[in-house]
Amino acid sequence: MRTEKLSTQGNLFDYFDRVQAVAALKRPLDRLNQIMDWECFRPILVQRLNLSNSPKGGRPAKDPVLMFKLCVLQYFHGLSDEETEFQVLDRISFQRFLGLSVSDRVPDARTLWLFKERLGKDGVAELFDVFRQKLQQAGLVGKAGTMVDASFVSVPIQRNSREDNALIKQGERPEHFDDNPHVGRQKDTDARWTKKSGQSHYGYKNHTKVDACSKLVLSYETTPTNVHDSQVIEDLVEENDAPVFADSAYRSKEIEQMLHSRNVRSKINLKPTRHRPLSEAEVKVNRSQSQIRARVEHIFGWQAQRRMDQLRSIGLERAKRTVGLFNLVYNLFRYELIARKTATA
Repeated sequence: MRTEKLSTQGNLFDYFDRVQAVAALKRPLDRLNQIMDWECFRPILVQRLNLSNSPKGGRPAKDPVLMFKLCVLQYFHGLSDEETEFQVLDRISFQRFLGLSVSDRVPDARTLWLFKERLGKDGVAELFDVFRQKLQQAGLVGKAGTMVDASFVSVPIQRNSREDNALIKQGERPEHFDDNPHVGRQKDTDARWTKKSGQSHYGYKNHTKVDACSKLVLSYETTPTNVHDSQVIEDLVEENDAPVFADSAYRSKEIEQMLHSRNVRSKINLKPTRHRPLSEAEVKVNRSQSQIRARVEHIFGWQAQRRMDQLRSIGLERAKRTVGLFNLVYNLFRYELIARKTATA
């Protein structure tokens, strides 16, 4: 049996041939690069990172747009900071997305971590709003309706004593956590437990408001898991919003009054009670509304495939930052898909 022999020695021309072969295979990152104006994020990045007032001397700062694209690459592939550094060093396609050549220095894991720390949750929220405005200007956000729902974002389970957990539930932090700084840094006193459908969840929630037609995330909030979904809808819905579709967990007299006061039409599923089951007509209404509302689950499924339903950070502040990046990265790739389908229609 004859098999192809592997080359024991390559040359520069072989490397260029390999680069061209990889470039010919268009991947999601390449398609996103073709349609995105990444420079729209630069003003906010420069302001948030305070680069305009950076002192002279020392090694120049990494380009902020490059670092933001590194975050996009990281979360799209569900990588840790260390694995992101390695994969960019190893993969030609990642280098091409970032605009790096072999001679360029790849940002290390520590640089990536510091970039996200300095950007913070407020910086991510501003980046999200800038891109949302671009989506609105492009006519991708309609008035047919919005969907409101939440998904769990898990964090590593804390192994605390009952006494410690009792203090944490009261909003207090056990003093002995910080006796050893190395231990204290690993203690998340913001995350909470909750139970749904007989299954326990620990961590945070990603509350979203989504356009019913384009399935683009319009706004979001991050809370511990013990915060009920209905407690956040007031922060998501704006005055004169499109009709709101949601499951029956959001149904209450207070929410209906809030929507009415904001001139927003309620499409929240009706909720049966012990003494008043739903009529056949009401069941049909719920079924019709659920066909639209269920589209929001596609977003959470897309994020879960890329490990965006998991966090490895500590505290609510970092959770808000990371969940915001999750939603922004989703919107970027959803925008690319919509643009591609529109071009081929």
